[in-house]
Amino acid sequence: MVRYVGIDVGKAKCRVAVVNQKGDVEDEFFFENSNKGISELEAMLKVEDRVVMESTGNLWLNIYDALDSRSIKVVLANPMQTRASSRKKKTDKVDARKLALLLKAGLISESYVPPGYLREMRALVRHRLSLVRLRTMQKNKVHAILDKYGYRCERSDLYGKAGRAWLGRLKFNGLDRLLVENHVSLIEFVGVQVEGVDAAILQKASEEDDVRLLLSLTGVDVFTAVLIKSEIGTIERFDNYKKLVSWAGLAPSVHQSGEVEFHGGITREGSGVLRWAIVEAAWIAVNHDVKLREFYERVCSRRGKQKAAVAVACKMLKIIWFMLTRREVYGGAKERRYGEKLKKIGVKG
Repeated sequence: MVRYVGIDVGKAKCRVAVVNQKGDVEDEFFFENSNKGISELEAMLKVEDRVVMESTGNLWLNIYDALDSRSIKVVLANPMQTRASSRKKKTDKVDARKLALLLKAGLISESYVPPGYLREMRALVRHRLSLVRLRTMQKNKVHAILDKYGYRCERSDLYGKAGRAWLGRLKFNGLDRLLVENHVSLIEFVGVQVEGVDAAILQKASEEDDVRLLLSLTGVDVFTAVLIKSEIGTIERFDNYKKLVSWAGLAPSVHQSGEVEFHGGITREGSGVLRWAIVEAAWIAVNHDVKLREFYERVCSRRGKQKAAVAVACKMLKIIWFMLTRREVYGGAKERRYGEKLKKIGVKG
């Protein structure tokens, strides 16, 4: 007999509600979110049970992996969808029951759970993004101090050898000198960390056939290719390119009332990291790919630069879907440039 198990995941403990096929709450209990607690949960569940949790942070990972290893069907709910319904009160007890009942009714919007190796790849590229953002933050603070004194650096790289020497000759008060030196030290330290992460990304890239194909697309470098692969996962989970575009949050929103239908801006739902990466790649591609440039200019003349860049990003996702589905390199790939990218990951072009 199938039972529906809702788990409200917490950092220290989790609330469980077990609902039978009649919709009655059969059992409720807590378990610790630890190896011991998860083992106790496993012992209480049956193989035919169906389990649902919300995909909040990383707190669900160990529970999911433990139950999945026992072939217990686990559904990871999209928290944006399950929280969209109105509620008069919020408690762990209500949340666990609600999840179980929604699962029984087939109303759970399921989140994609990538396999372990893709989770590692995602963690790697997202870690690099956080490091780069931290470095950019420190650079902005240095520039803020320079603006305070009206200094303008004429060096191409403020943090290179010549730029550092120029910084050393500037006159600051005691506190600002200390701040500049601290910020620059942090920039150098983070730069070393980024280099280490880049080496790991290159290693991951060399192991993935999809990454090799993605590198043929104009505007996509090694980091972007690994990011796209880690976010998309297997292309087979998208029946057509429109679903991929929608999953990236780049599809236009639709508002319909009766016979009137209005198309608004992009939904911005789904993978924000993928959306950011493909739009950045689009800006690069329009400067180096003739066909994409022509497409960009046609859209730009009617709708402006920003919307034209989004349109190019959508077109690139469409191209990516066909490339990965048909196992073909990009038709407009420049052989020399593609060979250079492959060389970076240790593959002969």
